[in-house]
Amino acid sequence: MELIEQIKKDLKDILSEKRYTHSVGVMEMAAKLAEIYGADIETAKLAGILHDIAKEMSSEEKLKYVKENNIIINEVERINTPILHGKIGADIAKKKYGINEQVQRAIEYHTTTNPNMDLISKIVYVSDKIELNRKSEDYDIKYERELALKDIDKTIIYIIDSNIKSLLNKGKLIEAEMIETRNKLLIAQTETN
Repeated sequence: MELIEQIKKDLKDILSEKRYTHSVGVMEMAAKLAEIYGADIETAKLAGILHDIAKEMSSEEKLKYVKENNIIINEVERINTPILHGKIGADIAKKKYGINEQVQRAIEYHTTTNPNMDLISKIVYVSDKIELNRKSEDYDIKYERELALKDIDKTIIYIIDSNIKSLLNKGKLIEAEMIETRNKLLIAQTETN
């Protein structure tokens, strides 16, 4: 896909080598999960490669960008600016590359999740956490990788639970969307069992 090659070239110019390598890893994992779950592989790859396009902007740049581009943010996002890179990245992807709404949502939702995540959004969220370049001592990444090959929703619940525990231990704010997503997925699981 020509567009992905152009995006990769652009990302090399704006991201650190580590973040670029991570983005490529997310793209590759998203393609693998898309194949497993029957999602469109090219769409997953596009969302995967673009998911962190705004990650390395400074807090000041992020707050300026949301103000200048009329992106609505809540109080938690205003205080915890690192999570803004999802919303900003979705906006950049739309304006710079003409990316469709499905990919925009996947980019936006990969930071805090969303109860209305579709399969591509779920794949990108999980891929971001388990791509093969990622190492983590805070989370059981090996288990997350194994679970992701079997049940995407259970993987999301597991990742959210681990993330919430970590945020609580650090005394950090927790985005309400994460809890809403967790609850929706848990309810869906109990209804199918």
